[in-house]
Amino acid sequence: MTAEAPTAPAVSYGRLIPVTVHFDDLDALGLLHNARYPLMVERAWTELWSEHGVRFDGDWAAAGDACNAVRELRIGYEAPVTRPGAYAVHLWLERLGTTGLTYGFRLCSADGTETYARGTRVLVRLDAATLRPAPWSETFRAVGRELLRPAG
Repeated sequence: MTAEAPTAPAVSYGRLIPVTVHFDDLDALGLLHNARYPLMVERAWTELWSEHGVRFDGDWAAAGDACNAVRELRIGYEAPVTRPGAYAVHLWLERLGTTGLTYGFRLCSADGTETYARGTRVLVRLDAATLRPAPWSETFRAVGRELLRPAG
């Protein structure tokens, strides 16, 4: 008999990426430190795109779509995370433009039912040589379209 790998709970749009809160992520009050929420989101975002071959391996000239910069980050804290353990980040795209995108996120319980924080982040794709805005590749855009949140 073989053990089946656990599957991530279903969400109606985007992806739910498992993350772990460690004891040292908590502050002196035993709460997830406010600066750790965006870090959990960044780790989930990096994992999601790595699955599709988008990663930075130290060579800016070869970074492609991984050569991007944060233009804006907004986050609202809804409930405290009070203990280490398994959680998830729900990720989706709100907007996919030619050179930029806006993605939404929720740090939530592992099953996606309880939300601790939510927000948006705007990224701009950059040309590695000039650091000016550059278009996303068609491969990136195809994956991005699958992550778009339905209107309404």
